[in-house]
Parts: sequence; structure tokens; C-alpha cells
Amino acid sequence: MHPIGDLLVITASNGENLKLAVRFAAAAKAQGQSAAVLDLTAVDLPLFTPRAMAAGTPVALAGLEAQLQGASRWVICAPEYNGSIPPVLTNAIAWLSVQGDDFRALFNGRPIGIATHSGGGGHTVLAALRLQLAHLGAHVVGRQLVSNSANPAKDETIADLLQRLHRLQPTP
Repeated sequence: MHPIGDLLVITASNGENLKLAVRFAAAAKAQGQSAAVLDLTAVDLPLFTPRAMAAGTPVALAGLEAQLQGASRWVICAPEYNGSIPPVLTNAIAWLSVQGDDFRALFNGRPIGIATHSGGGGHTVLAALRLQLAHLGAHVVGRQLVSNSANPAKDETIADLLQRLHRLQPTP
């Protein structure tokens, strides 16, 4: 079962998407929610491979999993990387999905919002991310946020996405 009320804003870059994640966390706090930012680029996970998995669970994975499990809702801010999901996010999902007997356990029923600040347009990363998260059983908010240097994220859009995310109830 997911805890109720906490928001974790996950960023898959330490540049513009980190800035966007900080804006999401600040907006959530302004709405009276508790919120924290998780920068995946600061988590020391080796590249997921069958050999790496056979060598044992990375030390950083338990902390990452606990932080993710501790929040009932997530917003993921990720740049478009070669038309898809950035490797740091794909790698984290790969490691998290092999923990326990059910690869969907951490994601199943969890409300998630998705956003991007991307020089490459951003629509394909959000489509790929929506597809992967839905496959893992998450409830992805219908509205998403696409921004870039010519079209920066608007405070109203961030607030609306957070309100929509807050209305989704986590399911066990």
C-alpha cells in the first residue's frame, strides 16, 4: 500500500529538468502538500546488466527504493534523450523492477505526473515514459508538461498538473 500525501519530484537530469523539478516541489508546497526532489543523476547505480544483477544488489538501490516507496505520488521531469527516455531513468527503472517477486510492485497503482524541459521537442520522451509507466501499472495523469527555452513552463500549468495528480487516489 502506498503512503498518503507525500509528493516526490524525480529528475533525470541535473540541468533544466532539475530546475523544473524544484518548481514542481515549490508549487506543491504552496498548495499545502509535502514535497521533495530526487535527482537521479546523484544516485550511484551501476549500469543494469544480467552480470551486474548477478553480482548483487547495488548499495544505493535500497535507499532509492525506500525514498520512492515513501511517497504516494510522483512527478517525473526528464529530458528527451535521442528521442526517448534518458539512460539514468531507464537504468533506475530497470534496477527497481527486478526487486522482489513483482516487477510492477513499486509502480502499480501509483499516481504519476510527467514533464519535460527538452531541446528536442519533448513529446517523444513523454510518450515513451507514459507507455512504460502504464505497463508498470502506474496511473499517469492525462495532462503533461512540455517546455523548452522558447516555451518555458508556466506556473499555472504546473499548479494544474499537481491538482490533477492530487485528485488521483493511490491504489494498493
